[in-house]
Amino acid sequence: PARQFDTRTTEPISFFLSSLEDLLAWQPNSNDDFNVSAVPLAKRQPPLHSERPRTLVCHDMRGGYLEDRFIQGSATRNPYVFYHWRYIDIFIYFSHHTITIPPVCWTNAAHRNGVPVLGTFITEWTGGEKLCEAFLAGGEEAYHAVSKQLARIAQHYRFDGWLVNIENVLSAAAVGNLPRFLQHLTAQVHSAVPGGLVIWYDSVLQNGTLRWQNELTKENRVFFDACDGLFTNYNWKEEHLERTRRLAGPRYTDIYVGIDVFARGDVIGGGFDTDKSLHLVRQHGLSAAIFAPGWVYEHLGEENFLHNENKFWGLLAKYLHTHSICTLPLTTSFSLGMGTSRFLAGKEEEAGPWYDLSAQEIQPLYLEHEGRLSISCCLQDAWYGGSSLRVQGTIPPNEERVAIRLFSLQMPAPPKLFLTLVYKLEGPHLDKFAVALELSTCDSGTCHDGNVTSLPEPNGRHQPRFLPTPPPSLAKLLTACNHSSHSWTSRCYELDLQDCTLRDLFLLVSLHQPSPQEMPFTCLLGEVRVLDAASMVASPPQVQSLMASQLWWQ
Repeated sequence: PARQFDTRTTEPISFFLSSLEDLLAWQPNSNDDFNVSAVPLAKRQPPLHSERPRTLVCHDMRGGYLEDRFIQGSATRNPYVFYHWRYIDIFIYFSHHTITIPPVCWTNAAHRNGVPVLGTFITEWTGGEKLCEAFLAGGEEAYHAVSKQLARIAQHYRFDGWLVNIENVLSAAAVGNLPRFLQHLTAQVHSAVPGGLVIWYDSVLQNGTLRWQNELTKENRVFFDACDGLFTNYNWKEEHLERTRRLAGPRYTDIYVGIDVFARGDVIGGGFDTDKSLHLVRQHGLSAAIFAPGWVYEHLGEENFLHNENKFWGLLAKYLHTHSICTLPLTTSFSLGMGTSRFLAGKEEEAGPWYDLSAQEIQPLYLEHEGRLSISCCLQDAWYGGSSLRVQGTIPPNEERVAIRLFSLQMPAPPKLFLTLVYKLEGPHLDKFAVALELSTCDSGTCHDGNVTSLPEPNGRHQPRFLPTPPPSLAKLLTACNHSSHSWTSRCYELDLQDCTLRDLFLLVSLHQPSPQEMPFTCLLGEVRVLDAASMVASPPQVQSLMASQLWWQ
């Protein structure tokens, strides 16, 4: 079928639905299997519904369903990717098709990093008026059928809910049923999708006129009260934020103040001045909806995209809250889901561009390091996938080392951990540096290393013991311990902890001898793993009942 497969190549593709008839006729079928997300939503701390203000990203690029529609990837040079997942709470895939089902590659990448993904249900212009009249102006059976189908679609494709955007005038009958439709949709999504969300876009008012408010008002509050949040329009000033905060009451973090990165209309700041808008939003304790951050790619061009993307998010860093990983194993080779080559065990297996966001791995903290430290992506060399993590900086004069925070963690430490690190030093003076991992734990009077002779660490920092050879039961898993391959160095470590809570994972770069001059370094990270020894001993389950069908040999 042309909806699920590219007519030119037969490759499976992600798709949208264009009409109310398509929505009501939708049934899951076996051609949909490729579109079902294979990655469950990872747990993270703090959870979505904590008290602190949230950050939503709404991705809108050139009509949507570009190269990201190819479920098994494509040979795209310089594609758009998003990787600052540690700093955001919700990701919306937006297009102007009536029912935007997020391409599954986005759901996989977001879920792997703990971020829920919403599709978009939008009606616009006169066609939108007719569509709304058809399902909202009659009895409840009609709008119940629509909300049930939307919830079923989210449940089937395993994304997390909907942005609802009614951008057309409504009749009195239709607008009268709209809050009830939103309530029913929200209840259906909550019951079908654990942690599901429905967010309303600031557009029509309770009398049916289309007039963007740029704030929460008495005229649009009825829709906010019926669902999980309000995404405001973009042309607000500080007084709008003050009134919104007052009117929202205890639900003020459910207001996502719209910030258009393209800065269309009368806005405070967009582009590289987006921080001015975000600063004001945060001053009033509200959540933010950053719309079309693909501006970096579309406006500034593809060539220098990764550098410009880090600059854009770096400017927002002080207003963004980070999220912690709270489950093990933690394993990543930092791949962005794209590259100019494919690497395996440090060796280039295949040259040529590729793009597949489903292959993006867990992403670290990027924005921490002002001044003398920086973290960026390196496409020229990798251990596995398409990229490695480039850590650059200097060790100040007469100091021994620097620690670079890679991940924030929040979980009870298991009694025994294994850690692995694959790295490569670049530049001059390679023999003067040593590279290792370090874990920090939360302050606790009882937390200590399993090593009885060592005193408790006053600052909760633990350097795992170097493991020259892995235990026989883990030899297969830790096969690369202490080998070099294609000038990559592989190291394994172990750490015994009692009554501890893991807090941070650091990369430690140190000098064998402190130097009177500052010492610059560049280190590529190819892979990092933090493993719970107890759960690693069991061998993984074997694949059963493998079948192949619909083969076409080229």
